[in-house]
Amino acid sequence: MSTSLVWRAVTHTSTASSFLQILLFLPLTLATISKPAFLLLSFLLSVHAAIHGTLNLIWGSTALEVMQLPMHPILLLFVFNVFSSSLDPGILSATGLWETVLKLFGPLFIILEGMSSLIVAQKIGQEGKRLVEEGELYQFGFLISSAIAYVGFAWWIVAAYPLAATSPLSSTLLGVALTALLFLTFIGFALRRTNIIESSSVALFIAYNIWLCGVDQTEPLNITSSYVPLLPNLVPHLQALSNFVTNTLPKPVIIALLYRLTILHLCSRILPTIGSDSWESENGESGGWEDRPSSNVARIVLTYRQLLYVTCYSQLLLLDHSSLTWWRWINIFVTLVIWAVELLVSNEDDVVSEKWKVD
Repeated sequence: MSTSLVWRAVTHTSTASSFLQILLFLPLTLATISKPAFLLLSFLLSVHAAIHGTLNLIWGSTALEVMQLPMHPILLLFVFNVFSSSLDPGILSATGLWETVLKLFGPLFIILEGMSSLIVAQKIGQEGKRLVEEGELYQFGFLISSAIAYVGFAWWIVAAYPLAATSPLSSTLLGVALTALLFLTFIGFALRRTNIIESSSVALFIAYNIWLCGVDQTEPLNITSSYVPLLPNLVPHLQALSNFVTNTLPKPVIIALLYRLTILHLCSRILPTIGSDSWESENGESGGWEDRPSSNVARIVLTYRQLLYVTCYSQLLLLDHSSLTWWRWINIFVTLVIWAVELLVSNEDDVVSEKWKVD
């Protein structure tokens, strides 16, 4: 038992270390060398993540988490060595191609983030409705939590408005988004296809994206700050590392990255339950949800989550503030459109959708 706990602690520590290494190494390369060096490191990390995910899919051993730990520093040193001398034109061409691929991934990530956020909001609403039916205490608790969510949404919008609505166009988009959210909420209530738990969750998602549209202006990023090389004295080096983490890491990008990865992870856990047949739990079928196609999709997403992490992070780091702002507005309206279609097109006689939905 003790050996198992120690090994589990080692694997979890290795996973966290790999996450932190990628979190630091990519902006470090962008800040200290150049954009092509950053793109080369991103490409190498993506290739490594794809190989790691494939081995994990075939082998499935937790030893892979420990074995991959030294690979990220090795790739970082390799990139530093490549850019320390004359650069091969082929490398510049390859990095330019990888930059194009990352930018093409932008719409895919936006759609996935919006759909995943909506699925998670609906799952929260479904679980809330189930608990509410079990007693008045749950009903009172969810009413209070939903009221707090609505108040938080309103406060967040008011606080973000001066920075998010800096132009007539952005002010118009903000007004249209809030109006659409209000109308869709009332339509969902009238059709009995949503509840206050789901609606408040969607409202918080909208407020989060509107806040991100202006957060860069309140906290400028210092992407060009220098990083002090390793000195014989360890304390000055740690101070330099601390300054790098504090001043150079793009905080809004990290917030957006953590949200995107978290919501995709939660969605991958929820997807298998959406396709479940209503009679499985009643008749006690032994097949379980592991054999369903949605479960296979979730398994692939979880297996290649490190590749998703590297590509998401790299794509966010490449975008400037204006690009990030436009993608946020697109994310808001894509999510609202998907929610509107889901509310208006759902078939009330569909057993699966009736079980999944919260009406």
